[in-house]
Amino acid sequence: STKPLSLLEPDRTQISQPLAAGLRVANLPVPPSQVRIVPIQRLAAGGRWRVEAMRALSEPVLMWITRGQGRITLGGVTRGYGTHNAVFIPAGVMHGFDLGAQTHGTALFFGSGCDVTLPHSIQHLRIRETTPQTELSGILENIQREMESNRPGSDRAARHHLGLLGVWLERQVEAAGIEAKRIPAARRLAARYSALLEREFSSGHGVAALAAELGVTPTHLSRSCREACGRAASDLLQDRRLYAARRLLSETREPIKDISAMLGFTSAAYFTRAFHTRTGKTPSAFRKGA
Repeated sequence: STKPLSLLEPDRTQISQPLAAGLRVANLPVPPSQVRIVPIQRLAAGGRWRVEAMRALSEPVLMWITRGQGRITLGGVTRGYGTHNAVFIPAGVMHGFDLGAQTHGTALFFGSGCDVTLPHSIQHLRIRETTPQTELSGILENIQREMESNRPGSDRAARHHLGLLGVWLERQVEAAGIEAKRIPAARRLAARYSALLEREFSSGHGVAALAAELGVTPTHLSRSCREACGRAASDLLQDRRLYAARRLLSETREPIKDISAMLGFTSAAYFTRAFHTRTGKTPSAFRKGA
């Protein structure tokens, strides 16, 4: 029974316009506006696809991994994660990650109206020294304790601890010198494609049209995506569309043909084939199971 901080209403600007209209019609829940802290393992409640499939949130999130290892794709680039990794993902950044049985940690969702000063770009910080590890764990514990407290001023205290978290991130980014690192061309293109894909995945445009908008050929785009994250450009597009499809199927009662149209599929039959190929189930069977 976490006591939420009072923040602004959810920001829908990070959701593509065709899908946003569909979500409003379907009354699909959007991420809450309040700050929340949850165990990382709980993120997969309702299906592993909720963390493994490509998707983006309308709020920033910090994941503090205290045990385990795996692969995480951030903005079209795949890298390994391990113990004592802090991963900051800004709102609107497409991402997905492997969640192993031994992976443990904490995810802090800042809420779509949070006014804490945070990094503007993805940050994957490998925290090797004990002091900053202890600092981050302590800040998260303090935020959680104040959010669960009924003492006077607990909301204000939680906000101050969130501010300290923003300072902690700023200092770790500075210490790591991440901004100064040269990013390979393939990763830069994959990141641009990821950002475009998050805006356009429900438009019905294929890889060729998206590549043209980026000023490259589909072959060059797909080669860059494979180099950056080990997946073809078309696979990233399909994965993002079908993540949205699974949410709509499991969390709304919208007709399947309408979901197909919302997500830019040329027909309900093609949507059903694509969904079955990726999940092993038809849309109707998935909905019944959910």
